[in-house]
Amino acid sequence: MKKIAVFTLGWALFLSSCSKKNDSCSYDSCAIKAPDSEITTLQNYLTGNSITATMHCSGVFYTIQSEGTSQHPTACSNISVKYKGMLTNGTVFDQTTNPVGFNLGMLVPAWRNVLPLIKGGGRIIMYVPPTLGYGNQAYGPIPANSILIFEVDLVTVY
Repeated sequence: MKKIAVFTLGWALFLSSCSKKNDSCSYDSCAIKAPDSEITTLQNYLTGNSITATMHCSGVFYTIQSEGTSQHPTACSNISVKYKGMLTNGTVFDQTTNPVGFNLGMLVPAWRNVLPLIKGGGRIIMYVPPTLGYGNQAYGPIPANSILIFEVDLVTVY
């Protein structure tokens, strides 16, 4: 019973640290970096497909298609997005046509690292090395150690 109370308190503190009212969300987007081997593999994919993208300090590559006009999210913001997630072979593993809401702090590190580069109303494409996605674990239709591609429309920042 004591473990459940401690676990519940821990989650409550975690969630409150990522609440809308917390403007001092501290998150170091460069703290977790993909290994050089994953970055090299991703660079080879981008080069081989004539894709020009910028590398974030964490190893995520991205292309900002539209910066947006609203506010930038923090790593703990509540957001609504429309997105498509794909593997490098073009297989779509997840997609939304209507906006869905998330707390950015609950998503894979790549999203927390790169989505704050745009504002609400913006659009970005992320090329995600495995470490900053789902890593060495298969996740539904996503094989372990997959490079992921996300096309994301940041609809709203709450």
